Amino acid sequence: MEKTSVVYGGIEAGGTKFAAAVGSAPDNILAIEQFPTTTPTETLGRVIEFFRQSGVTLNAIGIASFGPLDLDKNSPSYGSISSTPKPGWANTSLVKTISEGLSLPVYLDTDVNGAALGEWRWGAAQGLDTFIYLTIGTGIGGGGMVNGKLMHGLAHPEMGHILIPHDKARDPFPGVCPFHSDCFEGLACGPAIVKRWGKSPEFLPPSHEAWQLEADYIAHGVMNLIITLSPQKVILGGGIMKVPELLFGVRQRVVSLLNNYVHAPAITIGIDSYIVAPALGDMAGVLGAIALAEQRD
Repeated sequence: MEKTSVVYGGIEAGGTKFAAAVGSAPDNILAIEQFPTTTPTETLGRVIEFFRQSGVTLNAIGIASFGPLDLDKNSPSYGSISSTPKPGWANTSLVKTISEGLSLPVYLDTDVNGAALGEWRWGAAQGLDTFIYLTIGTGIGGGGMVNGKLMHGLAHPEMGHILIPHDKARDPFPGVCPFHSDCFEGLACGPAIVKRWGKSPEFLPPSHEAWQLEADYIAHGVMNLIITLSPQKVILGGGIMKVPELLFGVRQRVVSLLNNYVHAPAITIGIDSYIVAPALGDMAGVLGAIALAEQRD
């Protein structure tokens, strides 16, 4: 079989929904389906059945999953979700369940590292070796590459749980993170917006004060990551970033917060091309999972 004809399975495992796809590139997706994230048994069972019914011979499967994850191959719980606040999903073994269910090699990374890999392979990060992918949605997570390698270490990055300034006179909301209350995720994720304002983000008009506050929190998080990792590009994905004008507000606030400290044309004159939306859109995660299987195969 020629390398170009090799087909992989990709799973984007999210706290709200799972997406499973069969293919090898954005222009070669042979089948794709989404499922709501219910119990591990039901959800993973539906994923396995999807691949079985696809009728396609796969080389391997990649999973880009919400976490935290145990990615230490020497750990007895490798391939599992660990201390997640998602009810019922703690200690779920993704790799073992999918691998045994389909008799295929399975490769796992975080959902944001997966999306970053997809953007590097086919999207907004092509040709770069150090960049960040940050998703703002039900939770906030970040990943990416440093010197051409996906970010790993003691565990994996948890960029959504950095601490950012919280002016409690301006915003007395205590935050929603069950571990850190008012960390970045606790203040700026989708559920924080709902709990703070009493409405889902889609029902808050663009002129609502929520969006200036949201842009400020996201910009503080992005500014800290720029200073720490010096990325060549910052990609902002997730459902919250689809709000009109939010990306513009984040860009302008980041420039203001950096206050000319980083003397790089990408920021001083090219901010619109430096902080960007995912080129792959909502497909970044599942395509990244396919890219993960392709890269490790």
